[in-house]
Amino acid sequence: MASDADFVQYVADQCAGAGEIVVKKMFGDYGVYCDGKIFGLVCDDHFYVKPTEAGRAVLRKVDMRPPYDGAKDYFFIDDVDDHEYLSLLVRETCRQLPEPKPKNKKKK
Repeated sequence: MASDADFVQYVADQCAGAGEIVVKKMFGDYGVYCDGKIFGLVCDDHFYVKPTEAGRAVLRKVDMRPPYDGAKDYFFIDDVDDHEYLSLLVRETCRQLPEPKPKNKKKK
């Protein structure tokens, strides 16, 4: 089951205090990026955040679940209505994620 576009946009809006939030459709669901770093997924109308120690310290409760069959566990975020909480979680998570790899420029 794919995610509802309105829910995906809502999650992105709720995380917007962390930086530039972009969502990209991936395999029927969505990757969520902050300032170029992928930090989360929206799968089947559920929000998941990559696990980091900084993110774990912010979480109100730790609930680890795979976002899709065969995936590693992510933090499952059931409260997407608190803008400040999500922004802090995303900021802290992204602080510990590696910088995105530079894209190769195509030669003409």
